[in-house]
Amino acid sequence: MKLHIKYMVSNRCKMAVREELKKLGLHFIIVDMGEVEIMENLSGEKLEQLNIALLKSGFELINNRRAVLIERIKNTIIEMVHHSDKMIKINFSDFLSEKLKYDYTYLANLFSEVQGTTIEQFIIHHKVERIKELIIYDELSITGIAWKMNYNSVAHLSNQFKKVTGLSPSHFKKLKKKRRSPIEEIGNMI
Repeated sequence: MKLHIKYMVSNRCKMAVREELKKLGLHFIIVDMGEVEIMENLSGEKLEQLNIALLKSGFELINNRRAVLIERIKNTIIEMVHHSDKMIKINFSDFLSEKLKYDYTYLANLFSEVQGTTIEQFIIHHKVERIKELIIYDELSITGIAWKMNYNSVAHLSNQFKKVTGLSPSHFKKLKKKRRSPIEEIGNMI
């Protein structure tokens, strides 16, 4: 049985969901970002128990097809921006269409309608958050970060960063208290 879970945005989230499944005696085949496949078919009562356990840990079962697709779009973006070391060299709209098996126009319209922002803006905000993280780690120069995040120039990265944060990357780097946002809240702040 395949289940879709909201707010699974990291490896820690996957670990937490695995623990909840184990506590309920459920056997999982796959626990991935936003998706779980379990061996059992759950009764309404067992499904409700699982949902309550997940809610206590900050997750939520999704059973609406549109909501599932929105969550898959978000998780694909989050995985690409925050959890992948290889940058996608094809157009992201093509990548998203290919991965989710839907026409990009449909995905973009659905996302905008439900989220109140575009997929592009969602990606930009996540990239900026990832750039903040890389600046804080202080392992790469701004040029290195621009290359890693697939920007065609440092100026392009700096302009996007400033548009979102109001600060240049170098000014952000000098701040004593650098503010970052939790991944699961980024799409809700736009």
